[in-house]
Amino acid sequence: MTEPFSFDAGAFDPARAPADALAVNAAILKALEHWDLWGQPLPVMRQLRREGKGAFPAPVFSPRARTMTIEGRHGPIDLRIIAPDSPKGVYLHIHGGGWAVGAADFHDAWLERHADRAGMACVSVEYRLAPEYPYPIGPDDCEDAALWLAGKAQELFGTDRIVIGGESAGAHLAVVTMLRLRDRHGLSPFRGANLNAGCYDLALTPSARNFGQTKLVLTTRDITMFVRHFLVHGGDRADPDVSPIHADLKGMPPALFSVGTLDALVDDSLFMASRWAASGNAATLDLYPGGCHVFAGFPGSNTDRCLGRIDAFMQRVTAD
Repeated sequence: MTEPFSFDAGAFDPARAPADALAVNAAILKALEHWDLWGQPLPVMRQLRREGKGAFPAPVFSPRARTMTIEGRHGPIDLRIIAPDSPKGVYLHIHGGGWAVGAADFHDAWLERHADRAGMACVSVEYRLAPEYPYPIGPDDCEDAALWLAGKAQELFGTDRIVIGGESAGAHLAVVTMLRLRDRHGLSPFRGANLNAGCYDLALTPSARNFGQTKLVLTTRDITMFVRHFLVHGGDRADPDVSPIHADLKGMPPALFSVGTLDALVDDSLFMASRWAASGNAATLDLYPGGCHVFAGFPGSNTDRCLGRIDAFMQRVTAD
């Protein structure tokens, strides 16, 4: 029997928001006040993100990281690896960025932490980005990487205890990958799923539709534009391979859902965590008062607590 599913609805009380989270939000709004995300071509957007221009700080790259290249159906796929000497488990990480602007090396700081504190060999997928490589190419790359890792983890890292996860679009791709391995290959190789601020309904949940144009990292327009780029060659938004909120979720691994209460995608986590649990799977939904979209990308007390919870979850699901 799985534990009863519940969550802290009181987290939506504005009085619960930590002062440092509110300060981060104010700084983001000020920084983005005159910023037009869609005022430049996507290659320029990607470079600006790499330089830390926009909502998020510039990424800090790890000297410990190494790259391994595997073959996928659409060509080579780079995997960015940060691992401890004796891993307790393997974390297959799928980065966010609206399927269009992220990169595997943007999250080295998180992956170093998970390597050091949770004992995880972290493997981040450099999947092909839309709109140059639209659906289904990105999901195909993630599926190919997951299949490869399921067969190689023991040989490479001395353990086949695998956790999958990601943030924003990466959480979406993580769920799609789990479903594809189950339905196309009869495989369920994952001990757990770390799902942070995911987008699970590409037709847009109520919070995504109603968030409007407040530039707290992600707006309704941003979500709509990212989905348009991802599905530039078409795709049924009610298809579970596109919007996994519609999937049969039976037989999924334990999942930790993390989201801020001021995230435009908060309903995606509320709905998916509820469906996860209703399908008989273990689900934990952590709501962070006043947290913006992927708030863990900014320093603060919510971030410290969230990353600590993720480390503990990974340790628990990969334990003997």
